[in-house]
Amino acid sequence: MSRLFEPWSLGELKLANRIVIAPMCQYSAHEGSPGDWHMMHLGQLAISGAGLLIVEATAVSAEGRISPADLGLYSQANEDALRRVLDAVRGYSPIAFAVQLSHAGRKASSHAPWEGGAQIHPNEPGGWKTLAPSNVPHSDGEEPPLALDRAGLRKVREDFVAAAKRAARLGFDGIELHGAHGYLLHQFLSPLANFRDDEYGGSLENRMRFPLEVFDAVREAFPAERPVWMRISATDWVPDGWDIEGTVALSQALKARGCAGIHVTTGGVSPQQAIKLGPGYQVPYAQRVKAEVGLPTLAVGLITEPEQAEAIVAAGEADAVSLARAMLYDPRWPWHAAAKLGAQVHAPKQYWRSQPRQFKDLFEGSRHGQR
Repeated sequence: MSRLFEPWSLGELKLANRIVIAPMCQYSAHEGSPGDWHMMHLGQLAISGAGLLIVEATAVSAEGRISPADLGLYSQANEDALRRVLDAVRGYSPIAFAVQLSHAGRKASSHAPWEGGAQIHPNEPGGWKTLAPSNVPHSDGEEPPLALDRAGLRKVREDFVAAAKRAARLGFDGIELHGAHGYLLHQFLSPLANFRDDEYGGSLENRMRFPLEVFDAVREAFPAERPVWMRISATDWVPDGWDIEGTVALSQALKARGCAGIHVTTGGVSPQQAIKLGPGYQVPYAQRVKAEVGLPTLAVGLITEPEQAEAIVAAGEADAVSLARAMLYDPRWPWHAAAKLGAQVHAPKQYWRSQPRQFKDLFEGSRHGQR
């Protein structure tokens, strides 16, 4: 039997298989609210056969958006628009839905990738002043962010809490906190971005303090029976930056606070990063977190082939695999993986007749007559 298609759990959330759709920004919202694009995008991913779909980085405040077109969950309009999308797609799939709550910090106020991705200056149309642990820009030549004072830190925590409560009302099955890719929580963790001299900077313990405070606040605000976990960049790929040892320490602290799992990625906090790309290049970091922390661990990063994903799970390198670009390229990736690995997968009955004849048992419950 395929290990990739075995059930597993994140906290009390039971999942049909170990394929996770990673959060992928669409840069297609209006004032934080999703529209028809998200209806189509999330609809096709919902019927993919994966066990869990994590909705893209969703800003907890307007100033926490990566771009002016980022998805948000900071207003009633955002909540209502997202409810419309979720209500439409949930009826056709048993997939679990989680949302990734995020604050972009100093990487906010940026153009969409297809517009170059550069920072939008606060004085330019659509731009705003960014926030960060320290008054240090992400890249040379960018407008420096405003260093968060105590009132600012309190507001960010409150914004995460408010978004978590909205996520609960929307019926999300789980929350992933975005502590990776150079965004605000990662900025606090990394000595490349955090130059504070108070209790939130300096030592590893101090740099972990604010991300842990945010986790505690979100965990308390979200229903206890639904899981909360964090995505972490295991290394900055820059000397003297955030590293795997810090990742293990943070993961252990999160475990003690009731964190349901760790989604292990890398990079994003510095343009000086030197990433060593290759198939499954981030999996060894997930493997170490799984081995040393013992939490359910999700691996991501150039996992593209079913046999590759199967081997990662079968070898115990991670509990699940998370796919991003591969799912955008092939939204039926889990169907094709099930066919290759001799497993079954859920598909809507409207599509049952699409299964090739040699895979007559591919779709769950699909044996039927066809006129």
